[in-house]
Amino acid sequence: MPARSRTSSPSRTSLSLMALADALVHSGSQPEDSWWGKLLGDALDKALSTRQGQAVETALDQLLDSRSPAYEVLVEHAEAHSESILLSHEGQTYEALLVSAPLLAWTRYQLPPGQLDATHIEQLSALLRTAVLQADTRLALLPELIRFDQLPQSFRETRNWVQAAAQQALGIRREAPIVRPADIPDDLLADAYFLMGVAVVPQGQPVFQWQTRQPDQPPTRDTVAAQWAQGCAGIVEALFTGCQVEYLPPEAFYSSTRQADQGIRPLTLKSAITWLQTAAHLPANELRAAIVACGEQSAEEYRIGFCTRQNNDVIYGCVWPSLNREEAALEQGAEGQVDTWDTLAALLRESGIQDVRRLPGLQPLEFCEDCGTPYFPNMLGEMQHPELPEEIDPAPVQFH
Repeated sequence: MPARSRTSSPSRTSLSLMALADALVHSGSQPEDSWWGKLLGDALDKALSTRQGQAVETALDQLLDSRSPAYEVLVEHAEAHSESILLSHEGQTYEALLVSAPLLAWTRYQLPPGQLDATHIEQLSALLRTAVLQADTRLALLPELIRFDQLPQSFRETRNWVQAAAQQALGIRREAPIVRPADIPDDLLADAYFLMGVAVVPQGQPVFQWQTRQPDQPPTRDTVAAQWAQGCAGIVEALFTGCQVEYLPPEAFYSSTRQADQGIRPLTLKSAITWLQTAAHLPANELRAAIVACGEQSAEEYRIGFCTRQNNDVIYGCVWPSLNREEAALEQGAEGQVDTWDTLAALLRESGIQDVRRLPGLQPLEFCEDCGTPYFPNMLGEMQHPELPEEIDPAPVQFH
């Protein structure tokens, strides 16, 4: 979900949203669910269509701080009412959905800008219509690949993107949504690029091909994903020369963003290890890694510090952010639950680093006051500023 700025004084709109979400949590029947759900949806539509959009984030902050079960309910409804809207045009009611197709790229070189031209947009639009979307879906694609920092930062901004692109798809306006410029660090080795657009269908009609139920058996999500990945690679592969790329299937915005969040973390870790071995001329079996949880009250992220076999100084580090409450729990391993520690250790050993140490406790989120670099653990549990040997040039090689 979008980043939120905290505020301590909820408005009347925020309090109303909190009360409606709580009422839905305590509902005891489907008719009551529908009743409270409609009231909550109407309240969200009103808030997100006016200057009261920040009230949604304020309500979520309050619910999160109080650990209320209504938090998850309000998040789910806020996502639904910001990434999808109803609008009327020429006597017809349409439903518009913000659709995103993430491309996950990693390299030991410098990442490319991934710049699209008019031919790319035309080909990608045609591919979406033939391989992913239902027939007769109207579509407006943003004319560039979007990076994480350029994504909407609030539910109201998401809704504004949908409104603008939906009107573009229906021929009501020409301008695409305004996208903020990206400031991409030169040393970034893995990132997600989002192909984004709005699909518009008559209200009640399906958006994706896998929703079809007649006359023949519809394609499955897996079939659509495979067709998309193959077709997309054929169109944009040349833009990512020197990179490994995963093409995630187009989905609704928040669902696809979560998939990208999940998918980019192991690629970031893998690219860091690959670059470190190449730049420092250190084979994986000469490296060691220490993992520690960092945060205020729970594990907001896990930091991995890399040392050589010869000493305990941290030469490099990598951050693995927690994406949900389960990952933020320090004690894990219950049946059916993914253990973050085991996941990280397995990825490190897969990359050839066998000496992996899990450090107990919760460390504060410390950063260098001068340059803002995170501190990472060494094998003794000490948090250090990473320092590469002097003979190593930290800048990735520019391939493009």
